[in-house]
Amino acid sequence: LNKASKKHSINAHKDWNNLLEDEKVKGIILATPPEPRFKLAYEALKAGKHLLLEKPVALKADEVAELHRLAIEQRLSVGVDFEYRAVPLFMQAKRLIKKGLIGEPWLIKLDWLMSSRANQSRPWDWYSDSRKGGGVLGALGTHAFDMIHWLLGPTESISAQLSTSIKERIEPNSKQTRKVTSEDIALGQLTVKGLESDFTIPAQITLSAVTRQGRGCWIEIYGSKGTLILGSENQKDYVHGFGLWYAKEGEQPKSISPDKDLKFSK
Repeated sequence: LNKASKKHSINAHKDWNNLLEDEKVKGIILATPPEPRFKLAYEALKAGKHLLLEKPVALKADEVAELHRLAIEQRLSVGVDFEYRAVPLFMQAKRLIKKGLIGEPWLIKLDWLMSSRANQSRPWDWYSDSRKGGGVLGALGTHAFDMIHWLLGPTESISAQLSTSIKERIEPNSKQTRKVTSEDIALGQLTVKGLESDFTIPAQITLSAVTRQGRGCWIEIYGSKGTLILGSENQKDYVHGFGLWYAKEGEQPKSISPDKDLKFSK
């Protein structure tokens, strides 16, 4: 902390209240684990700070609504770190959908099969505890839902099956075995209301953090005029490595590059 503050000639704070009282600080990034995030965000908004929040924003929907209300009341900006909206190929996919290239969407299929928690020797931490906001729904599901909502429309109904494959892990401080209460696999069935019209779209989501040799993140959108596939096999970097393919009816999928105005160097 001292090294960074000296390098950039900024004030360093070890006390949260002192940070909130610093008038030079106009905005705060909250990248804590999920459990304390609501309280910290609430206090920051009360102190007049703009926010960039990690996801999930809070553990309960009414807490998210309370932050929303307070931000409007305080006239403050709050962003959530849904970075896929800024990935060029995701923006390109949205552009193609909006242009009507796939026609009316008939089916959404999203598979996100990762191996980040597949190692059984990985220690117990907050991710292992559902009460602290751990689990694949908070880690991957929040992004998955946002991708679908942003690209195609909001969820109208949902049903899900949750599963915990690795049921115990070693707590690093006590060296004792602790029960894992959070899910590492989630299977979801959604009904999505289209952004452009009143039609509804069935959607299937498969999320896993324990898939050895998993195939990564893949979104398939099947429509009345064509098919759009957006995917990456990258297991180490969740943002880079995506490809985009489009196919008209009766044709093989062709690779699509982002338009020039959507590209950036890094």
